[in-house]
Amino acid sequence: MAHSLKPECTPLKHKYDACFNAWFEGYLQPLSAPALAGGAAAKPLTQEAREAAQRGKREEYERTCGKVWEAYRGCLSGALTEKRLDDLLQQAREENPMLEPESPESARQR
Repeated sequence: MAHSLKPECTPLKHKYDACFNAWFEGYLQPLSAPALAGGAAAKPLTQEAREAAQRGKREEYERTCGKVWEAYRGCLSGALTEKRLDDLLQQAREENPMLEPESPESARQR
């Protein structure tokens, strides 16, 4: 694993990286309804079930990695200012904002 921008934050970075990678591995698992007895194939989830599963994954992230992320981010805050990176980050956010994903309903209305 790489070192942190601020050396004293490296242990927190490694802890967060490990937590995130473990969570993300589970996040990438395909969502489907369980297979039926007798060998029938699994069926795709309904849209509502898929959205509930995605909410569950977000909540799982917050429970397992959220506090570690906040601690690491807090540790880094001074380093970003010292290295004059906070202005660049803000500029990047303004030029290319991260938008919330489109809701399935608004996508269907198009």
